Amino acid sequence: MTPTRPRPTTPRLALVLTAATLMVATNIYGAVSAHADETPGVPPGTEASPSAPVEVDPNDPDLKLPEGATLASAKVLDIKQVVEDQSGDERREDTNADVKFALQAEVLFGKDSAKLSAEAKSRISAIAEEIKTQNATKIRVFGFTDNLGSSAHGDVLSRKRADAVQNVLDQELTDSDVTYEVRGYGEQYPIADNSSEPGRKKNRRVEVSFPRSES
Repeated sequence: MTPTRPRPTTPRLALVLTAATLMVATNIYGAVSAHADETPGVPPGTEASPSAPVEVDPNDPDLKLPEGATLASAKVLDIKQVVEDQSGDERREDTNADVKFALQAEVLFGKDSAKLSAEAKSRISAIAEEIKTQNATKIRVFGFTDNLGSSAHGDVLSRKRADAVQNVLDQELTDSDVTYEVRGYGEQYPIADNSSEPGRKKNRRVEVSFPRSES
């Protein structure tokens, strides 16, 4: 009887790294002062992408289009890299165009509060260092909540939290060319299921995003 060798186990990674292809949105930065924009619009990432740089021949037989069918407009695809710490408290997304940090509200604020903790300020300072590395001057700071409580309360709280994060960034970034877009979206645009507490925890967040350096 041939002995079987035990299958080696794979060590658990401290970071979760995933890659997915997503459509690149046209970068539209309506940069305004930090407290001037009172009417939230749709978050970035929903705009139509630019045309692909490579022409596609709709008559190529290898495409095997049904008779009478035509190709849709070509799109430029981008690679998104997502890194989340093991606790899930912080998430970083990188594309060819942008960098986005998402910090869960629990690591920044007390319950139903917009007052930053000492730990929160150190995390935001680390984001400010990355902004300096990327030479970014147009910063977006967006606040979000779960769907508990009234929608109006969530809108106000998410905006106050976004303002608090922006104030720390403003202290760290001394470049006079830096401008901010600050908005509170409340319970809109959840990234997880609000029917469970783990999902609601992910939705209670502040996102800081900015363009990547072209160099």
